[in-house]
Amino acid sequence: MFARSFIDSLDFAGNGRQISGEVPVAEMPRLLDALESPQGTLEYTVRGVVDKQGNPLLDVGITGNCRLRCQRCLGAMEHAVRIDTRLLLRDQASLEALDAGDAGGEEEEFDSILADAHLDVLNLLEEEVLLSLPIAPKHEFGHELGACQAVGGGNEPLRQAQDRQEEEKNPFAVLEKLKRS
Repeated sequence: MFARSFIDSLDFAGNGRQISGEVPVAEMPRLLDALESPQGTLEYTVRGVVDKQGNPLLDVGITGNCRLRCQRCLGAMEHAVRIDTRLLLRDQASLEALDAGDAGGEEEEFDSILADAHLDVLNLLEEEVLLSLPIAPKHEFGHELGACQAVGGGNEPLRQAQDRQEEEKNPFAVLEKLKRS
């Protein structure tokens, strides 16, 4: 089981600390809903920094692979996770002002998160991975596995693909098809 890490985000950034490690995809319950299988691990690095203006930041890097479900064929597809993001730590009042549009005309250069004395690193990583996933993942047309050819990108129409899948599941499907002809 993965040991959860908690950090004091302002102290972490102010002192330039860094943590790195690996987390099994299976340890991220919200992410599992978006995946085809819980296999795989993600490597991560979280580094605290302070910019020239004195703003506390977290640099988050996540790499690895996960298996998404293709929305065309419902088959598994590999998805490379490559995230490098910088998060600005803000207090509750400045986040509320930013949400209300009272940021004083400043342009938001980085995504902001709430500075927390007990920040759950696993939740932070999971949130960043979820935000990076495609809304409707699909295999590329003509990819090497041949999936998705049945729907929209291949030579046989959808009905033929469904018939073929049914025949593989039920040996009597062939007889039913002949009966319909």
